[in-house]
Amino acid sequence: MQNNQENALEARDISFRYDKKSPWILEGYNLKLSVRERTALVGPSGCGKSTLSKLLSGYERPEKGEILWKGEPLPKTGYCPVQMIGQHPEQAVNPRWKMEKILRECWDPEEELLEKMGIEKEWMKRWPIELSGGELQRFCIGRALGPKTEFLICDEISTMLDVITQAQIWQVLLEEAEKRKMGMLVITHNRSLAERVCNRIVEF
Repeated sequence: MQNNQENALEARDISFRYDKKSPWILEGYNLKLSVRERTALVGPSGCGKSTLSKLLSGYERPEKGEILWKGEPLPKTGYCPVQMIGQHPEQAVNPRWKMEKILRECWDPEEELLEKMGIEKEWMKRWPIELSGGELQRFCIGRALGPKTEFLICDEISTMLDVITQAQIWQVLLEEAEKRKMGMLVITHNRSLAERVCNRIVEF
């Protein structure tokens, strides 16, 4: 049991391709991640990092191998303890919903968290298209930080944001991770960022 807690999220011999005629994006890949640390996965663009993030969070299923959470398969229904934030927030929200419904889709966030994220009340009544990329990303992060979230995957979440917004977002994420004892996987090609925010770096 202790080993399952230490290696809370595990990719075990996973292989993945989008169809039978395509080359393998991942083949026999293994990765063990702990809830006790923040791990950076560093690699060049196009090497499969985003695909891995979708597999680890349950958005995709491996063709071979398995993704385990504390020794068991990721839950297929209900709120998943592993949440992912992607680099394109506009692709992660329903354009037919207003922001309040999007934010409260899974849970009802506390006002303190909304304030820390810089989410203004007047934004709640807007449509996604009416917000900037940075504002949308704040909503996506707030939605991912549910009370049952135990592990957070951040896939290049700040590459398209201005420097000030980047700093604000990472400050909130690191504070929440520390407060909740929440594990994180930071997927990036930016080694400097990886060294600033993570305890361990894994080359992809």
